Amino acid sequence: MKTDVLAVGAHPDDLELGVGGVLHKLCQRGYRVVILDLTRGEMGTNGTPELRLEEAAQAAKILGVAERVNAGLPDGAVANTLEHQRKVIPYIRQYRPDILLATMTPDRHPDHAAAHALVRDANYFSGLGKIDTGHERYRTPRVFYYHPYTEETTPSLVVDISDHMEAKMASLRAHASQFYTPGSAQEPTRIASKEFWDSIQTRAAYWGTRIARPYGEALYTDGPLAVDLLPGLT
Repeated sequence: MKTDVLAVGAHPDDLELGVGGVLHKLCQRGYRVVILDLTRGEMGTNGTPELRLEEAAQAAKILGVAERVNAGLPDGAVANTLEHQRKVIPYIRQYRPDILLATMTPDRHPDHAAAHALVRDANYFSGLGKIDTGHERYRTPRVFYYHPYTEETTPSLVVDISDHMEAKMASLRAHASQFYTPGSAQEPTRIASKEFWDSIQTRAAYWGTRIARPYGEALYTDGPLAVDLLPGLT
């Protein structure tokens, strides 16, 4: 089935962190969204691959996405190689999205930076007819990027997620093994700290102030966006 947005994360919670509000907003507006996690997050200090898949499925239900699939790439070793490109290309060709969402670089997690280049290049090669995957060739016309953690540069645009912040936080709470949960037996990590949990809302509030709204999420592009008129004119 034709897909409006194929959203790609290196790990099962990347998309919820970076664009959970955007994904929920798209689904609520009737767009068909599919999530592709590149790895099962098996290198994470907390949780097991099996538990993380269960948490990811619950988060997907909260966001309202049509499907959530996993490419099975090795966590901690995502790379922009021919082998990994051939694992990603079939998903692009199968879902034929109008828009791709992928991680932005630079980023403190090496997998996020690698996934940025991997998805970008896989999308290009997906349009070449001599690469045989059993699907028709297809290249997504528009790619947007997001940071799972914090923005390193000025974004290309900020999406108002004010009415979707609650769903974003609920989808993150579904990843209970990874984020701050009072009374849990988690090993101490940066993302399992209360400070990191509080920063998620602070970050969204910051981008909200930049567009005069309560909450926002930042997106990036490789080049200029085409518009018919100046934004704000009807």
